[in-house]
Amino acid sequence: MPEAKRPRGEVMWIDHFSLLPGDPSVTTSFNAISSGVGGGLTALVVHSSTTGENAQGGGNKVVHTALEVPPHYDVVGVRICYELTSKRTYISQVRIAQVQNPPGTANVLLDDPTNHTNPGPVCVDVKSPTIDPRPGALLFSLRVNFGNTADRIAIRGVALHLRPRP
Repeated sequence: MPEAKRPRGEVMWIDHFSLLPGDPSVTTSFNAISSGVGGGLTALVVHSSTTGENAQGGGNKVVHTALEVPPHYDVVGVRICYELTSKRTYISQVRIAQVQNPPGTANVLLDDPTNHTNPGPVCVDVKSPTIDPRPGALLFSLRVNFGNTADRIAIRGVALHLRPRP
């Protein structure tokens, strides 16, 4: 049987434990032995003291981080591996923005509003337009929507789909 053709490009896993809460209503925790979500595998666990997807004082309720992309590669997508305690709490948006020069604004280059409600554990791929990291720093965020403050989102992995720049 012939070997399956490998898609052109690479997958680069980022440090999902580096995702920071975007406002005081969102907190994160971790436990190397058990996340307390689903099967218990370690994860970055996202909590919220308020319901909904809007941050206190406005804006999006997120966890976010800066991205490091290797030289000579463009970003063409994102993979998110997660598990939910309930379908009423979920990831409601995946976003990548690029800081402009001067660094007073950031242009949104990937804005996927798909509600990721599968309790999982599951990995999902989000296709992106080709993003060239050379013009400015890339900011990655996951918008979260909490139906109940007792719910949790376990982030088990985040990866970038990369393609070599021609």
